[in-house]
Amino acid sequence: MTAPSSPDTPADGPATGPSTGPSAGPASSGAETRERLLVAATRAFAEHGVANASLLDITRQAGQRNRGAVHYHFGSREGLLAAVLEQHADFLAEREHRLHQAALERPADDLPAALEALVRPATELSETGWSGRCYLVVVADLIADEQHDKDADVRAELERTGGVPVYELISARMPEMPEEVRAERLALLTSFVLRAIGDRARAEERGSTQRLGLDTETFVRNLVFMATGMLRADLPRT
Repeated sequence: MTAPSSPDTPADGPATGPSTGPSAGPASSGAETRERLLVAATRAFAEHGVANASLLDITRQAGQRNRGAVHYHFGSREGLLAAVLEQHADFLAEREHRLHQAALERPADDLPAALEALVRPATELSETGWSGRCYLVVVADLIADEQHDKDADVRAELERTGGVPVYELISARMPEMPEEVRAERLALLTSFVLRAIGDRARAEERGSTQRLGLDTETFVRNLVFMATGMLRADLPRT
C-alpha cells in the first residue's frame, strides 16, 4: 500500500516538536512511524475487534499526537487493516502451498490431508509470537462478522495467503450435498478452526493452562479430525 501524496502539513511527525514536513527528520522516521502504527493496530484489532478498535487510540498507542497519522500512512481504516494482514501473508502462503501440494498426492477422498493445509499453518503462525496470535484473532473476527469481503484490499491480502486452492480442495473432497449446505459448512469450518486456534493463542497470552493441555502436534491432529467429522456429518433431514 502506498501512502497518499504528502499534504502541506504531514499527518504525522516526531512525537516532540513541530512538524515541518516529511523531509524534516531522518528518512527512516516515516517507516518507523508506520511500523509503530502497525504494531498498535495489530494489538487493538485483536483486543477490541476490527469494527470497534479506535483509530485515535491506535494513534496514541503508537506515540503519535497527530490524529491523521493513520490516514496519512494507510489511507483509511481498511488500508490499515490490509497492512496488518499483509504482515503474515507470505508465512501462510508458503506453508499452505507446501501442504496443499502434499494433499494433492493423497487419495481423492483424503479430506484430513486437505484440512491439514488449513489447520497446521495457522497453528504454526500462532506459535511465532504475539503478532501471529493477534493476526489469527483478527482474521477470525473478520470471518465471523462477514467483514472479509467488504474491502478489495483486505480481501486481496486474505486471498494472498493461498487459502483459495486449499478451500477448493477441501470442498472437492467433501461428500455429495446441496450447494447451500456445502457453503454453510465451509463457512462454519472457517470460524471453528480459526476460533479454536485463536482461543488457544489467547490462553497462551494470558498464561492459562486450561487450553494448553495438548502439545502442538496432538492439537493439530485433533482439530483436523474434528473438522473432518463436521464436514462429513449426516445431512439434515427435510
